[in-house]
Amino acid sequence: MLLGSQFRRRGPMDLPDLPTWLSTGCWRGGVVLKRDVFSTIERGRLRTGAGDVDAVLRRLDEVPRWNRALASLLFRRERRALARIGHFGIAPPLLFAGRRFLVRGWIDGVPLHIAKPYGDSAFFRSAKIALRTLHRAGIAHNDLAKEQNWLYANGRAYVTDFQLSSCFSHSRRRSKLFRIARYEDLRHLLKHKRCYAPAALTASERRLLARKSLITRLWMATGKKAYYAVTRGLNFTDREGRGLRFIREMPAMTARLQDHPKVRDVAVVPFPDRRAGTGLYAFVEGSASDRELRDFLGNGGPEYLQIVDALPRDARGEVRGEILELVAMNQLDLIGPLVKSDAERTIVSRIVSERRNLRDRYAF
Repeated sequence: MLLGSQFRRRGPMDLPDLPTWLSTGCWRGGVVLKRDVFSTIERGRLRTGAGDVDAVLRRLDEVPRWNRALASLLFRRERRALARIGHFGIAPPLLFAGRRFLVRGWIDGVPLHIAKPYGDSAFFRSAKIALRTLHRAGIAHNDLAKEQNWLYANGRAYVTDFQLSSCFSHSRRRSKLFRIARYEDLRHLLKHKRCYAPAALTASERRLLARKSLITRLWMATGKKAYYAVTRGLNFTDREGRGLRFIREMPAMTARLQDHPKVRDVAVVPFPDRRAGTGLYAFVEGSASDRELRDFLGNGGPEYLQIVDALPRDARGEVRGEILELVAMNQLDLIGPLVKSDAERTIVSRIVSERRNLRDRYAF
């Protein structure tokens, strides 16, 4: 395997391409975690000398031709950052690097927006330590505003998705650019802390939250607006990786299903789809049949529609969409720690056993 300095000693043309590597049988695919115009990310098993291990494959072979240059640039950024930081225990280690693909370790945790660690000040202390370790290694993440780039695993924080990261040499770690990038990484972490554990914010952290860097203010006034205009024109959005289709179609689909007299409630969640990019999965609480609801919706329904006796709900009675997203994605091993009671476990187990998305499990 190409780890750390071993990778840096080899040039790009010395690395294997994806078809050659896959033909060795070292990789056994499992489920697609994400698919967009920059890469396809899959979870599976990597064969090593010590046995098979859970891992994640990022591959660029399905990237559109018009976007290959940018996708390759982001890929190289992640590859370089993982080679430097992976062995510190705060991010996935780089297990293998190819010409247009890489394999990183699997962290058995869930994204922040699914874990929702309300009041968990210990998690945010762990996150601050992880961020300090990252910066001491000379890496600025540059994309920590996204909750899915923070993982929650056994109460600890881990960082993932280094496509926008910057690696600074020892001579440049005191540069103003690195100080600004480091400041913005911390500010984005504190924004998440303010959302989930506001009582744990210190006075100095509150002051830091109130001060945006000049670069950030300029970005929000100019570049951010251009970014949204371009990505919407490309039918691409990256809010928690949900996709523009979810933003546009989910509200109308939910309202239409709720109009059916045999439907009590509806939860429509996105999932990465190997063919469509973003698929929609509708969980419908009620007594209607699948055929009735398909006919009622007409054209343009969800990829999967599952009738359930009851939807999982929190103490306030709100549907636990984070659990349903994991069901839709076939990430079943991550559901257990999120279940709060025996009654909820019974509801979730029934939904899991009758889930519809079985075709997204595949093997090469």
